[in-house]
Amino acid sequence: MTRSDIDGAALEYAAGGGLLSRRALLASAAAGTAAGLALPGAARAEAEIPEWTRTAGARARGYGMPAAAESAVQRAIIEPWQDVAPAFSLSGTPHHRLRGTITPSGLHFEVHHGGRPDIDPARHRLMIHGLVERPLQFSRDALERYPMVTATHFLECAGNSLFNAVMPEPMQAGCDMLHGLLSNTEWTGIPLRVLMEEAGVKPEGKWVVAAGADGPSLARSIPMEKVMSDGMLALYQNGERIRPEQGYPMRLLLPGFEGNMNIKWLTSLWVTEAPVHTKDESGEYTEILADGSSVQFTFAMGVKSFITHPSSTMTMSGAGYYEISGLAWTGAGKVAKVEVSADGGQSWAEAALAGPVRPQALTRFSLPWHWDGSPLVLMSRATDETGAVQPARADWKARYHASNFLHYNAIQPWQITAEGAVQNVYL
Repeated sequence: MTRSDIDGAALEYAAGGGLLSRRALLASAAAGTAAGLALPGAARAEAEIPEWTRTAGARARGYGMPAAAESAVQRAIIEPWQDVAPAFSLSGTPHHRLRGTITPSGLHFEVHHGGRPDIDPARHRLMIHGLVERPLQFSRDALERYPMVTATHFLECAGNSLFNAVMPEPMQAGCDMLHGLLSNTEWTGIPLRVLMEEAGVKPEGKWVVAAGADGPSLARSIPMEKVMSDGMLALYQNGERIRPEQGYPMRLLLPGFEGNMNIKWLTSLWVTEAPVHTKDESGEYTEILADGSSVQFTFAMGVKSFITHPSSTMTMSGAGYYEISGLAWTGAGKVAKVEVSADGGQSWAEAALAGPVRPQALTRFSLPWHWDGSPLVLMSRATDETGAVQPARADWKARYHASNFLHYNAIQPWQITAEGAVQNVYL
């Protein structure tokens, strides 16, 4: 991760705090001046031959699992009311232990209002009813006959990053706790437009109320325009059947909209003239503004980013070269750019975006950095294709009531101490 042998004075800097020019780093690597990553041939020849190269390995198995040495890579469990409502539980994706952009299915975040139902797929049904010409009911087998599409999209809980939103002092925890209610998946399923057109939506049908088959019957009102534009009935997740905690055997997918609207264990699509103000949208997912008024039906998630490497709870391994890497996304479309600061926001350098940059999907960004061992603050700031810019925490807090934790998308600062500890801070 680090190469302390690099001469910092010879490098081309892009901004304060040691942020490097990407072009200069690539040039130095090509010229051999950034050596230190490759294992020398002589050392490899003299290495001890491990026992696993001299014996037969394990036999083939029906379903692959992560290596035993990676067993600590787990979701963070959050149970805020475990004594009175243990089924209301959450788990956060450990972004600081992952690379790339696709979240492994077993590490996709969870939010369960009433626990994870054990559904028999043979008995589960999806109904389309209300203001339609032909009310329809589908089994999972019947849906398999429809043409499917595949797309990669993020899901983010409206309450992601809630601890930074409401806690007076920054909580010292990893990205799984601080920003883990966010994941990115390749989804496969049926465009909802296909099913709605088969049912024949009446002209007065302007909204769809989607309900799940879980105990609390989580239900949300969705504008018909969203359903017909890019809504999907998702049946597969990263190539396999959707996991039980992600809505098996089928879920709603509304790219860019807050997570709870992507109803899991979907069983009903009720076409109506207007939103019905379900319990889930008239209270729990209503934002409270600074003047005490409330805002309902704020669907799309705002532009946001955070640095995953390095990040809170990590420890730097000495001064030298590092790659700063993180994730950016927006519910409004594509990420246009991500800037990184290594001096607490006094100067910024534009990071590289790993393509393809997809709409409503996580984008990985990176920037080379030479840390001289001094204390400093790292942070990232994303801008999306609409021109929206990720706000500072003070600006976000000024808009909302102190108790509001929904749609928190403020800049995340990480403080690096002289000892190399990485800490969560507010600026």
